[in-house]
Amino acid sequence: MAQMGFFTDTTLCIGCKACEVACKQWNQLPADGYNWTGNSYDNTKMLSATTWRHVAFVEHAQPPSDGSGKTTNWLMMSDVCKHCERPGCMEACPTGALIRNEFGDVYLQPDVCNGCGYCVPSCPFGVVALRKDDGRAFKCTLCYDRQKDGLEPACAKACPTDSITFGDLDELRAKARQRVGDLHARGETRAYLYGVDRETNVGQLNAFFLLMDRPSVYNLPEKPHLPGDNLVPGFVASFLAATVLTLMTAFSLWRRP
Repeated sequence: MAQMGFFTDTTLCIGCKACEVACKQWNQLPADGYNWTGNSYDNTKMLSATTWRHVAFVEHAQPPSDGSGKTTNWLMMSDVCKHCERPGCMEACPTGALIRNEFGDVYLQPDVCNGCGYCVPSCPFGVVALRKDDGRAFKCTLCYDRQKDGLEPACAKACPTDSITFGDLDELRAKARQRVGDLHARGETRAYLYGVDRETNVGQLNAFFLLMDRPSVYNLPEKPHLPGDNLVPGFVASFLAATVLTLMTAFSLWRRP
C-alpha cells in the first residue's frame, strides 16, 4: 500500500485556521480558550495534546526594494505532526502505543499508552504532549479513521486554498518539487522544501513543507536530531571521564608515602 502524507505549501496559507477548527471538530478535541498570546493573531500558540493543527502567524519584517523603510508581512504555516520516517517518539515508547499503520503514518494508540511521557522529549519537533486530565499522550492521527473509509483528513478537506494537500507521498513530493521550480521561475528564489531529504537522522517527513525562510523562523528545528543518538557519544564520554578519574586517583594514592 502506498504511503500517505501531507504537503503544506506555506505560500498558499491565508491564516484562516479552518484546518484547526476542522481538526478539533472531527476529533472532538476540547477548546483551548481564548487567551491572548501577543503573538500576532495567534491564540493557540503551539501544538499540544488538544491542538493537533496549529496555524502560526509569523510577523516578518523586511526592507522594501525602494529603501523607504521596513515593511511587515506574515509568513503563515499550518503545523502538524511530521510522521517522521524515523520517529523518535516511537523509538522511545516502552509499551508499543506508537506504531506505524498501514498508511505509513505514526499512529498513537491511546488505549495502550501508559502516560510515561518518554515520547515527549524524544520528538525533535515538540509535537507529542500529555493531556492534563488523564496523563496520556496525544497527537495527530492523520485522520486514520477517515483514511480507512477512503476520505482525506479533515484539515486538508477544509483548507480553502489547498495549502494543505493530502495524498500519495511520491506524488506529493513530485508536485512539491514542481511547485518550487515554478516559484523560482517567477523570481521567488527563497522557496525550498523542508523534510524531503534524508540529511538529518529523522529521515524524510511524511508531512513536509514548502517554506520561504529559515526553518527557525517558523519555529522548526534547523537540523532535527533524535535524543537517542546521543547515547553512544554520551557513554563514550562518560567512560573516558571515569577512566581518567580512576587513573588520577590511583596515581595520587601510589605517590603517598
